[in-house]
Amino acid sequence: MNSIKMRPPVVAAQGDRSFWLQSIGADAVTPPLQGTQACDVAIVGGGYAGLWTALRIKEQTPDARITILEADFCGSGASGRNGGQVHSWFAEIDMMRDLVGKDDALMLCRATADAIEELKSLQDTGIIDMDLRLDGWLWTASSTAQEGAWSKAYDLCRSLGEGHFRKLDSADILQRTGSSASYTGIIEDRAGTVQPAKLAVGLRQLALSKGVVIHERSPVLEITPGQTARLRTAQGTLSANKVVLAANAWLSAIPELHPYLYVVSSQVIATAPAADILNEIGWVGGASICDAQQHVLYYQRTPSGQVIFGRGTGGISYRDRIDSSFNRSGDNGLDNIRELHRVYPQLKKIPVHYDWSGPIDCTAEHLPVFGHLRNEPNIFYAVGFNGTGIAQAPVAGRIMASLVLAKDDRWSRCGLVGIERRTKLPPEPLRYVGAKIVRRAIRRKNDAEIINRKPDFITRFLASLAP
Repeated sequence: MNSIKMRPPVVAAQGDRSFWLQSIGADAVTPPLQGTQACDVAIVGGGYAGLWTALRIKEQTPDARITILEADFCGSGASGRNGGQVHSWFAEIDMMRDLVGKDDALMLCRATADAIEELKSLQDTGIIDMDLRLDGWLWTASSTAQEGAWSKAYDLCRSLGEGHFRKLDSADILQRTGSSASYTGIIEDRAGTVQPAKLAVGLRQLALSKGVVIHERSPVLEITPGQTARLRTAQGTLSANKVVLAANAWLSAIPELHPYLYVVSSQVIATAPAADILNEIGWVGGASICDAQQHVLYYQRTPSGQVIFGRGTGGISYRDRIDSSFNRSGDNGLDNIRELHRVYPQLKKIPVHYDWSGPIDCTAEHLPVFGHLRNEPNIFYAVGFNGTGIAQAPVAGRIMASLVLAKDDRWSRCGLVGIERRTKLPPEPLRYVGAKIVRRAIRRKNDAEIINRKPDFITRFLASLAP
């Protein structure tokens, strides 16, 4: 019986942690796994996907013995490093329909809208203080090449009677963002921003209160499959009847999953507080904003007046190995700072106090996939969130709970379950070399289009090869 070797974690140094994590002093609060223990369900990964899976299982089977093994501390990965943007899957409804069909697409998109209401309820009842502000999510264009990037999703929503988006003109966008860089777009009103690290540690506390056992600083080194699987860490062994793999980008190390996954980096910066300037230009709300570059920009204003400004860099590594460069970029955030000053020239004198990076687990379809390993019906996975997970992970938890509990329902039957229909990516070294070439082309394309110049044919062709 072959064991599953897990990829060793690359823990971010204190100074390389995200603004979100550092601002609340997030760290481990539970002890590492020691000795020999047993449970019904072992979950590898203590981020949003793992925590929501544990909570969903507990909702249905309160007596289930669930243990989460987290390599660092809950929220230290993508869940505490992202841009804090909350929006539904309706932005991807056209891609969702093409993959899973109209009915499942509607069901899943509506479920993410419901998840946003669930987050609001958690905050309103005082269960989790996450700084949730439902001031809208804006999808905008700041150059002619970006105009209409949202048209397929917008038109499909309207044809299905789903009024989730409204069109915005330049005056609307200026009023909401304080910037004239973007001049047309759409808004999802029931969306916005959170403090993602607060949400992660709040979910950790909620899971603990429900009886979930969590061991932080417990990276899983090896899983021995079987009717009772064994998960080995540096200091202990956990036996489990069922295993959930919810370690996002780190799951690319599993040979069965790697052909369908690719890992890219996303870079984020946080400015010093600049509330006076932001108030003066009229940026006072908690909306989240994206533009439509191929390496998308995403940004928000925090309640205390910092600007969080992120960009998908497309940075990759050979065989998708995750190293320290995925914790912090080598350019001290200069690429993001350049774009920040383009969008907000008023902030040129405001220092950047934080810059950090993180790996993103992507699929060619830009939608996650759920299932169990081919020859291991009790080892399940949730992977491929493509950098969009705050409103999606509660839905992922429902899918995973149904799979783990062997339920025959709309979640276990939905079209996101099963990897067979997904696109395989090229093997190495073609994957790495091709990705490097395509990434450079996308950067050239973005740089030309942002100033309304048309890239040359070769650049456009190479950029179009991106999954």
